[in-house]
Amino acid sequence: MTARIPRATYRLQLHAGFTFEDAQEVLGYLDRLGVSDVYTSPPFQAVTGSTHGYNLVSYETLSTELGGEDAFRALAGALAKRGMGMIVDFVPNHMGIANGENAMWEDVLENGQSSRFADFFDIEWQPLKRSLSGKVLLPTLGDQYGVVLERGELRLVRQGGRIFLAYYDRRFPVSPRSLAPLLDRAEELTGLSEDDWDRLELASIATQARNLPHAATADPAARVVRAREKEVLKRRLRDLSFRSEAIGSALDAALAEWNSPEGIEKLDALIRDQNYRLAFWRIATEEINYRRFFDINDLAAIRMEDSAVFESAHRLLMRLIDEGLVTGVRLDHTDGLYDPLGYFRALQECRAKQTGEDAKGLPLYLLAEKILESGEHLPDRWPIHGTTGYDFLAQLNGLWVRTEAAEEMSAIYRRYTGENTGFSELVYQGKRLIMRSSLSSEVAVLAERLERLAESDRRSRDFTLTSLRTAITELIASFPVYRTYVRPDGTRERADNAHIDRAVRLAKRRNRDLSPAVFDFLGDVLKLRAAEGGRDISFTDFALKFQQATGPVTAKGVEDTSFYLYNRLVSLNEVGGDPAIFGTTLEAFHKEIAGRVSRWPQAMLATSTHDTKRGEDTRARISLLSEIPDSWMAYLSTWGRVARQYTVDLDGERAPDLNDEYLFYQTVLGSWPLDANFEGYTERIVDYLHKAIREAKRHTSWTNQNTEYEDAIANFARGMLEDQEFKAGIEELHTRLSPYGAQNGLSSALVKLTAPGVPDTYQGCEVWNQSLVDPDNRRPVDYARLNTILKRVEKAGAEPLALAAEFLQTYQDGAVKLLVTHLALQARRDHEALFRDGDYQALDAGEHIVAYARTLGRAVSVTVAPRFTLTLTGEQQAWALGEVWGDAELPLPVGGKYRNVLTGEIHNASRKRTLKLREVLREFPLALLVKA
Repeated sequence: MTARIPRATYRLQLHAGFTFEDAQEVLGYLDRLGVSDVYTSPPFQAVTGSTHGYNLVSYETLSTELGGEDAFRALAGALAKRGMGMIVDFVPNHMGIANGENAMWEDVLENGQSSRFADFFDIEWQPLKRSLSGKVLLPTLGDQYGVVLERGELRLVRQGGRIFLAYYDRRFPVSPRSLAPLLDRAEELTGLSEDDWDRLELASIATQARNLPHAATADPAARVVRAREKEVLKRRLRDLSFRSEAIGSALDAALAEWNSPEGIEKLDALIRDQNYRLAFWRIATEEINYRRFFDINDLAAIRMEDSAVFESAHRLLMRLIDEGLVTGVRLDHTDGLYDPLGYFRALQECRAKQTGEDAKGLPLYLLAEKILESGEHLPDRWPIHGTTGYDFLAQLNGLWVRTEAAEEMSAIYRRYTGENTGFSELVYQGKRLIMRSSLSSEVAVLAERLERLAESDRRSRDFTLTSLRTAITELIASFPVYRTYVRPDGTRERADNAHIDRAVRLAKRRNRDLSPAVFDFLGDVLKLRAAEGGRDISFTDFALKFQQATGPVTAKGVEDTSFYLYNRLVSLNEVGGDPAIFGTTLEAFHKEIAGRVSRWPQAMLATSTHDTKRGEDTRARISLLSEIPDSWMAYLSTWGRVARQYTVDLDGERAPDLNDEYLFYQTVLGSWPLDANFEGYTERIVDYLHKAIREAKRHTSWTNQNTEYEDAIANFARGMLEDQEFKAGIEELHTRLSPYGAQNGLSSALVKLTAPGVPDTYQGCEVWNQSLVDPDNRRPVDYARLNTILKRVEKAGAEPLALAAEFLQTYQDGAVKLLVTHLALQARRDHEALFRDGDYQALDAGEHIVAYARTLGRAVSVTVAPRFTLTLTGEQQAWALGEVWGDAELPLPVGGKYRNVLTGEIHNASRKRTLKLREVLREFPLALLVKA
């Protein structure tokens, strides 16, 4: 059985408010829309109340909040009846550890290195700080440990027959061995005779606790004994405390002593005896000793490179795949893995064993979330079907930006804001900031490991720890891609050495005061040249660990910092994109898309996701500014004058600053509701601005909130959005730009739906999506309304021209986008082989048209998607229809008769195998032609 390749997917965000059952209820609509496969957020058990599922706490259970396995099976069964598949999002890099809900993590906290799950998580058991040896640092306290302890905020509690350490509503497990002194004291407080059976049992339990093997023991047999005996101990204590009121009272009395001001030393001693160290949350940046997802303390990374971990984590997933309930997998954050290629191969081999096929045939449809930098390509040997589509999004997004306006838009940005720092410099600074702050501990661990490697050779042993740490910091800050892919066997991808060499050159150039030899040494280590001749210390392991660090630093430094500082044209500040590249030429776009046919024909095509910084139609309108730079400057001049009355002075500085103000204007322009529904709009903008300035980390941040600045920008936004002069100006510009933004949105959708690959529609994006960054982009979808629109489109049948014209007149409600989406998806269904396997041929119809043909044998489709229509029409008409195209022609791959599936019109090619654009686009502003 070969992998099921989706025809078109639809992303659903599952949570307690939209469950497996809710998903099942919309299947009829999705099937009729033209979707072949539902694509869900992670369906596994996550932290209670999770709105996204990426903080899963169990790989072996389907989410009870979503309905559990029965509801999941019902959903899968309903899909199968319709011939539809299900792609699930899977998280191989990390797990959620908040609220005590992850049983494996809790076992690690209770038993330390003796836990049978100690190797499941990526923990540094022998960190730089000796006092943390054998312990896990838990940065969960709101203040210094001693202060918290002395305030009585840490207490021992008895719950369900077990004893926990409590910090407000958080419960931490207590090592059974550490309970011996407390149990001894409880025995003294029972008031029972010395030969009383219950008292003797309690004394026996205390002895058992005292004799448990230490959590740090390396003896496998002793670990087995501890694992068995500590469960026996807990069961005995639970049963005894439930059975004997005297014992229960004695335990409570002992706990009261430990919790009293007089017992603080005993409580402190017990806490120090745990296999974890509770600490002030702020020290996480420097001392945390478990790998995290980025800098999120509640998401602990796992060691998926361990075969036992892999088997445990995939047992349920592979069963669901084997039963046909899951037909494909989207893999989250694979750049965090120790060995991505090895992981992909292991998944395909698991599926191959189920089907009896060769794993090289890719029996499982796999997509990897992978951010590719400009010019970077996915490694050809990865046994997957492609990425989740951010690379396509970046290529497509740039088509609606006039590259010729780059210099003028840059000048306007500099003139208004005073910002002169280029994007690449902001990225460099952003990465360094991240490594000084939230990911400092990761750099420290790498530096200590590199020092050990340096000590092993007389030619490098004089490099100091400080110089090595500086070299690591500067190399990562200069790294041109998210990561390289050295494997445990020492093999690598072809481009890896070039990326390392480039980073070394940049780091040397930026650090003239540091010996270039230290950068050369680090570069040689990463390329494994320093390990030639054989050594006891693993150079390869360092290279692999280094790779796991560059991705998070880049993501945090670029997407979550620099993207909020460089505001020249924020529609370009998108995941997978490079804001320094001002637009995409038609030539470059066609070259990249044509390459997908030979390299990754089954990769996903995305325009919006749960992680994009802005909705696709928000971006589409903002990009129009590149067509009207002079007008944009005029509006800015007026708004800047209005804005002064809503700014404040904070310690001699303007708040908000002009860069944040510039972001505000673009944000409002892009998100100004097409349907004039302003309910909750102002607070959406305020919430967005708060997130944006915290991510920028210039005036405030998530960890050091500047409430004065945050209040200032909130008051600024509210004031401006209530100001009549500003509202009149933004409404005027919105009215001018709206139809051209809608054109960009429709053209973008059509290209996505007809290009080589698997088009994905993010929930609700079949109509206008003017959302902002999460959580704004995860608002509920009105499927009843969408279904009503779809019924009207279906009723029009094969002659949709009249309805298309009607929807064009009322484009503000988004129905026209749903019409285009449905009819294009229907074309993919009717001509599945053509759109799945067809070649790609760019067609030159001028700079205002994105045109290409898909061909397979005699089957042909032609996509016609206008761009820059504001410039083309001179704003004299809302839509680029009819005579505005003059005598421009559309070349065709073959002559004959073509039907525009978006209108039902028939067009006959000329003898030159061309069509007049004024005829093709006479009634509707884009076309999907299929050879009749």
